[in-house]
Amino acid sequence: MLIDYVSLVGGLVVLIVAGDVLVRGSVSVAERLGIPTLVIGLTIVAFGTSAPELVISLRAALDGLSGIAIGNVVGSNIANVLAVLGLPALFAATSCDENGAVRNSVFMVAITAIFIGMAFHSPLSRFDGTILLMLLALFLWESVRATRKHRAQNVGAAAVADGDEDLPFDEVEGVPDNVGLAILFIVLGLIGLPLGAHFTIEGASALARNWGVSDAVIGLTVVALGTSLPELMTSLMAAIRGHAAVALGNVIGSNIFNLVAIMGITSMVVPLQVPPEVLRLDLWAMLACALLVLAFAAFKVTIRWPSGIILCALYALYIFVVFQTGKVA
Repeated sequence: MLIDYVSLVGGLVVLIVAGDVLVRGSVSVAERLGIPTLVIGLTIVAFGTSAPELVISLRAALDGLSGIAIGNVVGSNIANVLAVLGLPALFAATSCDENGAVRNSVFMVAITAIFIGMAFHSPLSRFDGTILLMLLALFLWESVRATRKHRAQNVGAAAVADGDEDLPFDEVEGVPDNVGLAILFIVLGLIGLPLGAHFTIEGASALARNWGVSDAVIGLTVVALGTSLPELMTSLMAAIRGHAAVALGNVIGSNIFNLVAIMGITSMVVPLQVPPEVLRLDLWAMLACALLVLAFAAFKVTIRWPSGIILCALYALYIFVVFQTGKVA
């Protein structure tokens, strides 16, 4: 059983490191090719930071473990709200009055509701995947439009007319200056992601059997929390450095990408059967979390440490309930 724990933890570590180096290398190459930082942020960074979830879901789906494939995404979205918003608030107050937060939160709630509707007509088919990817394209287009509008309002239409559509981009640190090192980062990331996914899936499925729970339970809890670690660490470090406000945008963007990109791509490759336990509890918990984020944004709430404790306690309660209700007879 020890080897299963090593396989799971080691696989998650490889996934996180591989995703990080892939993003750094890709950003470096994109900058050298003259790609605008706005495009880099909305595509390379967004997809790159979701790479662990993507490869986990794809690999699990191909192995016939749809519980892990879907549980990984649903569980990550729940963890992103309760843990990724809750833990940083213990260190610094998190403001929820970011520009565009309400608009993006509404989109997240709508996407969540659409996904739940699809799940109740399981399996998720290639048609469902096509719709989700179309919604991804809509989200990217709207993000570009809204960002350009905000840019024009703040620096004047003249700058946009002159083609100055770039925005400050500091989401990724440690971007290599050397093109050879950047390519090496990309290669290591592309090798590490499927390798990490293999060990993670092997360890997770073995632990599910050993613990007497379903694959979906492991996907919703252990794997989901593990693949949410990049978002969690980013928000924690931002809070410690006095930039806790980035947590809300981080959560909203990640949750949208998890549903439309990861579930869209995965269901395009392999139709996914939604486990009954996910239909009974977890989809509704994900929707409740999405509505909670919308409420935070709409009322411009500042999440302080008492609220952070409540969010973390709710996540602990969720994990407990999932394990209690997910035992295999």
